[in-house]
Amino acid sequence: MAPASETLPAGARVIVIGAGIVGCSAAYHLATLGWSDIVVLDQGPLFVTGGSTSHAPGLMFQVNASKMMCELARYSVELYSRLQLDGQPVFHGVGGLEVASTSERWEELKRKQGHALSWGLEAHLIGRDEIKRHVPMISADRLHGAIFVPSDGVASATRVAAALAEGARDRASFFGDTGVTGIEVSGGRVRGVTTTRGRIAADTVLLSAGIWGPLIGRMAGVPIPLQPVQHLMATTAPLPELKGQPGEISQPIVRHQDRSMYFRQRGERYLIGAYRHEPLLVEPEDLATRWDGRMPSTVPFNEEAFRPSHQYAIELFPGMRGVPLEEKVNGLFSFTPDTHSLIGESLDVRGFWVAEAVWITHGGGAGRVVAEWMTQGVPSLDLHEADLNRFYPHVFSRPYIRERGAQNYREVYDIIHPLQQMEHPRNLRLAPYHQRFKEQGAVFFEAAGWERPQWYEANEQWLASGHKPVRRGWSARYSSPIVEAEHRAARERVVVFDATPFTKLEVEGRGALAFLQRIAANQMDHPIGKVTYTAMLNDRGGIECDLTVTRIDQDRFWVVTGGGVGMHDLAWIRRQMPADGSVHLTNLTSGICCIGLWGPAARELLQAVTAEDVSNRAFPYLTARRLTVGFVPAFAIRISYVGELGWEIYAPTEYGLTLWDSLWRAGQALGVTALGGGAFDSLRLEKGYRLWGADIHSEYNPYEAGIGFAVRVNKGDFSGRAALLRAKQEGIARKLTCLTVDDDTVMMGKEPILSHGEVVGFVTSANYGYTVGKSIVYGYLPLELSVAGRQVEVQYFGERHSATVVREPLFDPDMMRLKDLPGASPDTAAGRPEPALETFMRRG
Repeated sequence: MAPASETLPAGARVIVIGAGIVGCSAAYHLATLGWSDIVVLDQGPLFVTGGSTSHAPGLMFQVNASKMMCELARYSVELYSRLQLDGQPVFHGVGGLEVASTSERWEELKRKQGHALSWGLEAHLIGRDEIKRHVPMISADRLHGAIFVPSDGVASATRVAAALAEGARDRASFFGDTGVTGIEVSGGRVRGVTTTRGRIAADTVLLSAGIWGPLIGRMAGVPIPLQPVQHLMATTAPLPELKGQPGEISQPIVRHQDRSMYFRQRGERYLIGAYRHEPLLVEPEDLATRWDGRMPSTVPFNEEAFRPSHQYAIELFPGMRGVPLEEKVNGLFSFTPDTHSLIGESLDVRGFWVAEAVWITHGGGAGRVVAEWMTQGVPSLDLHEADLNRFYPHVFSRPYIRERGAQNYREVYDIIHPLQQMEHPRNLRLAPYHQRFKEQGAVFFEAAGWERPQWYEANEQWLASGHKPVRRGWSARYSSPIVEAEHRAARERVVVFDATPFTKLEVEGRGALAFLQRIAANQMDHPIGKVTYTAMLNDRGGIECDLTVTRIDQDRFWVVTGGGVGMHDLAWIRRQMPADGSVHLTNLTSGICCIGLWGPAARELLQAVTAEDVSNRAFPYLTARRLTVGFVPAFAIRISYVGELGWEIYAPTEYGLTLWDSLWRAGQALGVTALGGGAFDSLRLEKGYRLWGADIHSEYNPYEAGIGFAVRVNKGDFSGRAALLRAKQEGIARKLTCLTVDDDTVMMGKEPILSHGEVVGFVTSANYGYTVGKSIVYGYLPLELSVAGRQVEVQYFGERHSATVVREPLFDPDMMRLKDLPGASPDTAAGRPEPALETFMRRG
């Protein structure tokens, strides 16, 4: 059994709160990476009872639409497979089956198998006979098939935790029956932890307390958005079909997601897990009284809620009919507002780290990456989906956390379209001209709390007959042919776009320039009014942010980044700030609205509403200046994420409605059209503009991503420079590459790319280019395959589609349209030589 310690030390290098699967994994990996004086605390007996780990069913299904989650699961399986406790394994790699009883689920499993291939995980689609071979007692007659992952399996959660603790024993001490009563914080930093057994001084704390996370976080002044939820499981009495079955488990684990259920063998018995009931929530405050030494993370079993699931179990496993249920558990675990984990260091309390909302499937990997982050400054995996600091303030309200936690429980096994929208809560953040969107019949998508038009029904008037992309069935949901009309309006006339959700930051102070020079890869020392695209890199050269910086004054800069990743970028920039007070960072987003004005007629429209000269000579590309638009004092940046002549026009929010109306009235004679997010994405992909979080993130460097043009290694030292110099010397092995799908099938993203039957990459972005008339995908390919003309295949819903590597960008490669140069025309497209990647890229 794992080690337990008796004497509480006066101080520690790091205190880990929670000795469940995540806390023990973190301690193990911190020790492996060289840290010592690690103290792990748990309010209950170690590795016996207490938190969610104690009642975890242990099923490890690794396939996930998120590469991050799949990678965490794959590493966890690898780690658990190596562990033993008392000479016995703690993981059984019996394989995993996910069955489909509907045609919709069968199609989803085809897509899921593509995800597995993309992430390097072996997975097979199998038929009824193969299902029966793996699990003889299953009723497969009504099943369409299943996905089988040979490396899935079952982990004994408490034994895994104990084995990890055993592996850390030389550098870590574990203390059970030690409740945390307070977190000491002063000067914005952790100073120590008080417990029921005394105080421990430490300037680093890792919270991995599971369902108690919100309560412990509150002690430090750090909000932890978790919703504890009840979850029902029951184990049958011995089944005749399993009589004499050797060992604890020999059959694959099973998920029946059409019925929101999972199953695993327990010797001669079967465990049944059920999500098919209305969410049963528990308030974090109620957990404060739930410590009596006996399974405080369980509540009384709800027979009524479990009854339908028991009947569904009998449908799939007829041998369960008439067999009573013996052990029944109603255990608590947590959901976050977006279902992903919470990993990282608090932005407001330095030294307070979090690894929460992590299931056993991902526990080994989560412990590893948080330990890497703590000890090395950069994790080996891009974690933006799990970043503790990703949320906007509204997410931390208790009603929001409750509502999203409940809905995420309902949808845990649903077939979720990548563009599927949450229904509640909505209308939290509205642009000042939101009513105008509604008048145009906007179909709203939610992002970071903002209501953002995806397309406008009023624009159906602009829809012309012609070539249509191949979007089939389920994948065509949340789309509209109107997107094409809006796309063409941007290329042929002029459009207005709601850019208010862009995150707008102000960096100012006597040290502002030096600060930006240090954290940005591009040259920041430009004249006032100059706009610069840059990446911000970690020490390994990975792209942490990509954004634009405009010099407003000598010691004042505007940083504009995407709304969806605004909090991530804000947190990253804040962490780099000097402590001497020479730099101030302010989030201006809520106080400033923004309208994108783009298209061949953009200058004509803008000139009609301003007295200032907006000609090429007076207002060149990538410059900024103040303008008066009608009656509105504005600030305009000549820039375009859609690849057309145009501006982003900023104004105080209270002027927003007047600004919109002024542009709309003046644009009527020019055919002005409101542009939605659907066309915005197709336009940017035609132009080859990268999207952070998909095409680029911290696992890729600028040379691999094709944005080396925005790096100035000769400007002096900056974050990531040494890594980039090594990359230039050693060369790169992969490159973000543009492909067109030969039969014009429009992909959804994350599909595997194959060459001669071998997976060589995956799709990072996909859409249809209405101007170039092609289905476009981007993905990282080995250099030898990223040559124009090479043929590869993309697997989409189980079918292979040929694709051709092409030069990028497909649209306006010489940037004549963007810079409004002589000779630019609406049909400027592919066929010219690639201009050394001198394209301008910024995410929206």
